[in-house]
Amino acid sequence: MSQDILPFDGIMPKLADSVFVAPGAKVIGNVEIGADTGIWYGCVLRGDVNEIRIGARVNIQDGTVIHVASKGQGTYIGDDISIGHMALIHACTLESGCFIGMKAVVMDGATVESGAMVAAGALITPGKVVRRGELWAGWPAACKRVLSDKDIEMMTWTRTHYVQLAKRHADSLTV
Repeated sequence: MSQDILPFDGIMPKLADSVFVAPGAKVIGNVEIGADTGIWYGCVLRGDVNEIRIGARVNIQDGTVIHVASKGQGTYIGDDISIGHMALIHACTLESGCFIGMKAVVMDGATVESGAMVAAGALITPGKVVRRGELWAGWPAACKRVLSDKDIEMMTWTRTHYVQLAKRHADSLTV
């Protein structure tokens, strides 16, 4: 058994064959991860008191922590999502195609809709909904503006880039 992929209460994480888990990242317990997803260096995904579900082609960048609530919901992350370095994702829902900036915090019961962006350093407080096409920033966060075409291009480029970069890292580790 990998020292980075660990059971909790007899439940082992389930990862698609093409998932990249960087050395030093920890995936624990009731966690399921879809194809071509990258869990980068220093991340912790702890599905101990509820479930974590992550779709395909998600990049969870270095130092990010994903956890759940024991009373309330698990954490649900769709497909084609970028989560920036050192983010904290806790008992919330990230719909497919959204973008979470570096050091952002998304709290219990919050939802980030498809095509929405949470800025670096933003705090999405419990129960908030970040709507499609909106950029939320601040501490606590609020809607600042509608996303531009340039924002949407960056979101698409980032998730595509990280799928390829994860494959390169995985290949480098097998040399």
